[in-house]
Amino acid sequence: MTPLTCFKAYDIRGRLGIDLDEGIAYRIGAAFAVALQAKTVALGHDVRSSSEALANCVAQGLIDQGCEVLDLGLSGTEEMYFATTHFGADGGICVTASHNPMDYNGMKMVRAGSAPLDAASGLACIKEVAEANAFEKNATLGKIRNVAEEARTAYVEHICQLVDISALQPLKILVNAGHGTAGPTLDAIAARLGELGAQLVFERLFHAPDGTFPQGIPDPLLPENQSATAEAVHASGADFGVAWDGDFDRCFFFDHTGSFIDGEYVVGLLAEAFLAKDPGATIIHDPRIIWNTQDLVAKAGGRAVQTRTGHAFIKVAMRDENAVYGGEMSAHHYFRDFVYCDSGMIPWLLVAELVSRHGPLADLVADRKAAFPSSGEINFTLDDPKAAIARVRSEFEPGAISIDEMDGLGFDMGDWRFNLRSSNTEPVVRLNVEARGDDELVAKGVERVKRVLLG
Repeated sequence: MTPLTCFKAYDIRGRLGIDLDEGIAYRIGAAFAVALQAKTVALGHDVRSSSEALANCVAQGLIDQGCEVLDLGLSGTEEMYFATTHFGADGGICVTASHNPMDYNGMKMVRAGSAPLDAASGLACIKEVAEANAFEKNATLGKIRNVAEEARTAYVEHICQLVDISALQPLKILVNAGHGTAGPTLDAIAARLGELGAQLVFERLFHAPDGTFPQGIPDPLLPENQSATAEAVHASGADFGVAWDGDFDRCFFFDHTGSFIDGEYVVGLLAEAFLAKDPGATIIHDPRIIWNTQDLVAKAGGRAVQTRTGHAFIKVAMRDENAVYGGEMSAHHYFRDFVYCDSGMIPWLLVAELVSRHGPLADLVADRKAAFPSSGEINFTLDDPKAAIARVRSEFEPGAISIDEMDGLGFDMGDWRFNLRSSNTEPVVRLNVEARGDDELVAKGVERVKRVLLG
């Protein structure tokens, strides 16, 4: 039995030719069918140069175990989530490495009903079966059914039902697909919105899918990747801008001046909007930056529930709490009306509705940024992350009002707060600092924690 290093906590990712190759992809497909006793599986892939070949091998593994493969072709991860439930499939797989380096690829997978997969709910069993590699072809082989057009049409129709089309004013929106997978899906949504009477104009940047990523890997969370979108928003006179990562399950916003809107303020904005329509509903949020979201939810009469960072944890909490919306500061947004899964297309539609009703995006978040300024995530590469975090705890614990250990360490220092998390895959510690109405407290907090971290 050969250990497969591409299996992670709740998805698959690894270096091509080392952790993941076409043979391993075949084994994962076959193991998915065996472990989940799946008869029908939705399968898509992103634009990455290696993705289609890997997806073909996954498909063959599924077919050899008697599965019908619902082929989505080039598609975003959220299109796979939608198709899994829409077609009543026993599971879904999207071959994608999202924003990982060029020499990586991976897979995101769900069970029936688009429920998340983790070690306890089937992923460990898939790994065990794939590692054993003792497959026999099913007496009745499966087949591939091309459902790409049908699936996208149904997905687009559903997406467009989640926004009040009649409220949309004529807006110009700058969209940056980063040569990832988002372009064709955005075009399909835009066409349907036009048929429904929406007067939205789209300025497209780096729109055509290109698996070589000539502008670099699409990861708009990185500051160095934000300038192209910011400049294009300003130059085009757009009302706001949107940029996506490679498989477009995350989306990022820029106001009309080209300023980047940090994810936590988008979470608060969408939470408030949902509570206006569904008073008393539950909102899920991650533990990194929390005060803005908690304050808005409390004022709107909702219920804020904190859970661990990561899509599998958020999706479980969404289902357990029947939450109407959930958000992470990293730009994952989850919706009860989208099988409790994350979508990178629904948020910009909702923001377009909010801007149409209430004015510029910059104005919608200005008061919240002033009330709860934050640092954004700051990464530190350290020789010994555990020792560094231990030093921080020793230094700040005596003066902390409370310590939250749900995900890393969260220290409430009264007027300011910070969260410190260690990466599971690299010697990196991630710091987020927030304060109540004082930018200087954020800057001072960052420096205080940084000084202790670096020893």
